[in-house]
Amino acid sequence: MYKPTLKDVLAARKRIQPYLAKTPLREYGALSEAVGFEVYVKHENHQPTCAFKIRGGINLVSQLSEEERRLGVVTASTGNHGQSIALASKMFGVKAIICVPRNPNPDKVRAIKNFGAEIVEEGIDFEEAKNNAERLAREQGYRYIHSGNEPHLIAGVGTIGLEMIEDQVAESNPTERELKVLRCLLEGGEELLSQSQIPQSGN
Repeated sequence: MYKPTLKDVLAARKRIQPYLAKTPLREYGALSEAVGFEVYVKHENHQPTCAFKIRGGINLVSQLSEEERRLGVVTASTGNHGQSIALASKMFGVKAIICVPRNPNPDKVRAIKNFGAEIVEEGIDFEEAKNNAERLAREQGYRYIHSGNEPHLIAGVGTIGLEMIEDQVAESNPTERELKVLRCLLEGGEELLSQSQIPQSGN
């Protein structure tokens, strides 16, 4: 898989800016005191899907070819990834099919449907739902979107780290403009890869 660079993250920011507002980065004194160092919280719960993954969804779907947009996309998800692809597809007029295991979380399914995507229930777990999504892509010509191994998703999510560093620099003393540590609460490999690109690419 192609490993996104800082240039990819900067390009992703330009693509998502018309659709997503910059989320707040806030410091909470009680939290910082409790852990013994200054802590800032990036409020991705302010996104329209209440999660960071919409950044990657918009960055990817906005770059689909005309043929891919015409045929539609398919992916597998048990929650936030599915919502991000559903909403991004709705924004760009693309048909989206989200494959989920049988007996999925009803709140997540309702949210995905509210964003205009079609739900297909098949399989007892995520792996079987993913296999079904891959099968539909082969048979129907849909653009299959992997839940993590997608450079455009990773670059889009990387814009979180970019915003955090820029906000920290803006608030710092001009002679002390170095973010020492960037700690992320990770949902999976996608966010780990995306955030690792920012400090690394800036060296």
